[in-house]
Amino acid sequence: MGARLRACLAGLGALVFVSAHAAPCDGWPAWQDFRRHFVSDGGRVLDRSADGQPTTSEGQSYALFFALAANDRSAFDKLLQWTRDNLAGGDLSARLPAWQWGKRPDGQWGVMDDNSASDSDLWIAYSLLEAGRLWREPHYTALGKLLALRILREETADLPGLGPTLLPGREGFRKPGLTRLNPSYLPPQLVARMANALPGSGWGALRGTSQRMLLESAPAGFAPDWIAYRNGFVADDASKASGSYNAIRVYLWAGMLAPDAPGRAALLARLKPMAERVAKTGLPPETVDTRNGKAQGSGPIGFSMALLPFLQAQGDQAALQTQLLRAEAVPLSERPDAYYDHVLALFGQGWQQARYRFKAGGEVAPAWEGACAPS
Repeated sequence: MGARLRACLAGLGALVFVSAHAAPCDGWPAWQDFRRHFVSDGGRVLDRSADGQPTTSEGQSYALFFALAANDRSAFDKLLQWTRDNLAGGDLSARLPAWQWGKRPDGQWGVMDDNSASDSDLWIAYSLLEAGRLWREPHYTALGKLLALRILREETADLPGLGPTLLPGREGFRKPGLTRLNPSYLPPQLVARMANALPGSGWGALRGTSQRMLLESAPAGFAPDWIAYRNGFVADDASKASGSYNAIRVYLWAGMLAPDAPGRAALLARLKPMAERVAKTGLPPETVDTRNGKAQGSGPIGFSMALLPFLQAQGDQAALQTQLLRAEAVPLSERPDAYYDHVLALFGQGWQQARYRFKAGGEVAPAWEGACAPS
């Protein structure tokens, strides 16, 4: 990118950042739009991009976090109740949520796959902990801790040479001598919060193994969707070492780390090649071969939104403004049913607009905290 264009974009950036910070007590209009379009009155998040509009524990978990960040207690309670009643058999303290719910082959609506998804479970536990703290509701806190302890018992394994590690789910990710892992399932903020909330529980050890996974699974500076572990990290056979729709979240989580969060500098340094690629081409790649950095395709607008915190953390204002301009040129209104794009936009653009921040210990600091009455 030429020096004159960089200067122009940097000047534009000053204007964009002034107008980007929104009023803390307005209910986060982008969340309200998402709620109207993707969340049923009963609290079920619909994946409108998939046949049959199924629901996943991922969708429920992200919506719980967005409702908390928006100070939307009514939505939070409906989402939590639907998740408990339909994915956890009526008791989140007794079982992990099933990951997929929808219309089954027999025509009945219900759980389609009762295996768990550890990233969703982690986001649910985290949102409960933070809702308990911010809304002063002890039963949320207790439920979040119980779920976090169940994650340790049912979704972790002690891998030789690595240590206690979060598995992608309760079943199906281990066979003799080989374990499949997903780096995007491990937001460092959330792991840190669990470790601080439950000292001595095992979450502290997961902080170290999680950081190792994030660093060692990206030898060329690009995060993979999946990685295999066999006394060391090796390319995953099924995904062929590609980094795409899962991996984009690794850059998102890294970019949202607090400036004084442990491990942030090392993680940003390791992933810097992605920032350099985006700065050079103006677009995030859709798929990257994480062994050599060879890229294919252009990522959707959701990828641009997910990279906003990452590019800001890398200090590349010109690349950041290019992605912001892309968001204006290719509005999400043109992809109204693209559930994942809208989720990534709420995370990335919400953070860029200072709707929320994460502290070094992992706690979320929503813009409404201290500025308006808790919902």
